[in-house]
Amino acid sequence: MIRVEGLSKTFSDGFKALVDVDLSIQRGEIFALLGPNGAGKTTLISVICGLVNASRGRVLVDGHDNVDDYRAARELIGLVPQELTNEAFTTVWDTVSFSRGLFGKPQDPAHIEKVLRSLTLWEKRDSRLLELSGGMKRRVLIAKALSHEPQVLFLDEPTAGVDVELRREMWEVVRSLRDQGVTIILTTHYIEEAEEMADRIGVIRRGEIVLVENTHALMRKLGSKELTLHLQEPLEAVPESLAGHGLELANEGHALVYSYDAARQEGGSSISGLLADLEAVGLRVKDLHTRQSSLEDIFVSLVQERA
Repeated sequence: MIRVEGLSKTFSDGFKALVDVDLSIQRGEIFALLGPNGAGKTTLISVICGLVNASRGRVLVDGHDNVDDYRAARELIGLVPQELTNEAFTTVWDTVSFSRGLFGKPQDPAHIEKVLRSLTLWEKRDSRLLELSGGMKRRVLIAKALSHEPQVLFLDEPTAGVDVELRREMWEVVRSLRDQGVTIILTTHYIEEAEEMADRIGVIRRGEIVLVENTHALMRKLGSKELTLHLQEPLEAVPESLAGHGLELANEGHALVYSYDAARQEGGSSISGLLADLEAVGLRVKDLHTRQSSLEDIFVSLVQERA
């Protein structure tokens, strides 16, 4: 649905916001773009949406060049910006209807009603925007972006500043849009948001895409696991015969911690060998538990690795 080829952006002060970015986003997927502040997330979105001119490279939206055929490309895109930029004294209905008109679309009250109902804004349709909560105002931004029936929706920090309950409700809205065939690209600082929703994840660092991967494959490939074995009797040191397992003492000698890459385990053979070796040296385990690294752990390690 979107193809970015050799995209670079250098501002007048010499700052390189994007450096030779290549990216393909599939039709109907939810794609999460992660990166620290200043990494280039918003600049990349702005260039794709035609709000910022690229220094080099090109962007195709469903085959339409966003410069040479910008009207066709822009009509396919809905953008929900990070900042709340609503008109304070306009009603919800009027501002969403006006956004539809900006794209030359004929009036369609049935579509506007459908959008407002899907975002639980129908009861607020006659309310002025200044009367709404921050979460409701953000929903209005999404309604405006959907008013002209786009095929691609960009969400720049869509749940920033909203409570957990509302955030999860908005996740459901995004999923329903994906089910309707809309391609979703979101940037977020909430790692669990990407882990929960995205089909694929891209990581951007200093204007460069450093990784694009299927979410579950990324967790399998880079996620490490930690097995903690709680001992019946404390140890002063790890026995030499167990040194090959890379064990660490914890909890004042009452526990052994074994770190391993889940993707490289072959039928649990390494863990089986560890347990056999523990039994061989007479160590008895009274309890054990595992912990798998989260997407946040993976993200932090990726960013630090390329710092």
